[in-house]
Amino acid sequence: MPCSREQLEQRERQTLAPYAQLSAQSRGRVHPEPRALWRTEYQRDRDRVIHSRAFRRLEYKTQVFLNGTGDHLRTRLTHTIEVAAIARNIASALNLNQDLAETIALAHDLGHAPFGHKGEEVLDQLMRGHGGFEHNRQSLRIVEELEEKYPAFRGLNLTWETREGLAKHQSPYDHPRHRPGFSPKSPSLEAQVANLSDELTYCSHDLDDGLEAGLLSEKKLNREVKLFSEASRAVLAEHPRLPDETRRYFIIRCLIDRQVRDVVQTTEAAILASGVQSADDVRLQPHPLVQHSLRRRRLNLELRAYLLQNLYSSPVVFEPNNRAGTMLGDLFAYYLEHPREIGVSSQKRARRAGWLRAICDYLSGMTDRYAILEHRRLFGLKSDR
Repeated sequence: MPCSREQLEQRERQTLAPYAQLSAQSRGRVHPEPRALWRTEYQRDRDRVIHSRAFRRLEYKTQVFLNGTGDHLRTRLTHTIEVAAIARNIASALNLNQDLAETIALAHDLGHAPFGHKGEEVLDQLMRGHGGFEHNRQSLRIVEELEEKYPAFRGLNLTWETREGLAKHQSPYDHPRHRPGFSPKSPSLEAQVANLSDELTYCSHDLDDGLEAGLLSEKKLNREVKLFSEASRAVLAEHPRLPDETRRYFIIRCLIDRQVRDVVQTTEAAILASGVQSADDVRLQPHPLVQHSLRRRRLNLELRAYLLQNLYSSPVVFEPNNRAGTMLGDLFAYYLEHPREIGVSSQKRARRAGWLRAICDYLSGMTDRYAILEHRRLFGLKSDR
């Protein structure tokens, strides 16, 4: 016999912690729909995110290194999948709703512009005085309006809890502004897990990519970054003669494992100390309960500062992304003069949102590859400057 949605919901009630977000208790969707036969509400959200066009485009968007720089370097898509895997693991350890944590993680970067944070910065400057641009708000805009897949409504019509997670997604490098409709002080624990999983993945895997690209060295990291040196010593003590590639992989693996363990243990203690007994109790908390220990937070700040100075500011990373950001400015100016070239659906959207926002939506949806090709088509060799 197939497992019905009702049975899956009953399984959640029996196995999840009292402060987990149950799918049967969702606040629902903006546009009411019949419930699925074999999937919970959050499983349905997850599938809608994965099947969206915005999700597929993440394959060709920059994480740190310009897309196409190296076959083994991460893209925005591989980063997203890794965040979702870690979020699911942490949620499982804490007896939270894995499906909701995974869904928020899968959707958290849907709104990212091409060319990583440089692209976001350029679009925000271009839209100054007209609402700006911030990728978390753009992720919400995509799932609420820009995806066009259903006959009865625009967007993906996701549950309130998934959209809450996107509205309140926050990490050291992004701080979304207040979004009407999501007033609780804190989001669900599942959303908090997705937040911290993004931070954890971002630091560890950018470190991995920096080593892969030869911009970072194990020798310097062992001297200057305590998190790395601790993980390195642990790996060498157990496996003293590993090949270089395997050793680097195991060091990053060890670093992530220690981070996850710290989050689970610290969060469990914070939840017990808070006395929360329901998902809505969590939302009344003044500060997130999903957190690192104080020592780990300090060490993470050290790692982030090191990456900023030695990886993100490296000419190998900074200069290509800076040139790519200039391309976005060129394209924005061109489409302002030739608005009929942004596509039929974007032109229709301009009637509701105005030309500036429609052009911004169009540019932010581009992949790195498409933006470069479009710039080359319009401006020729200027795309190589």
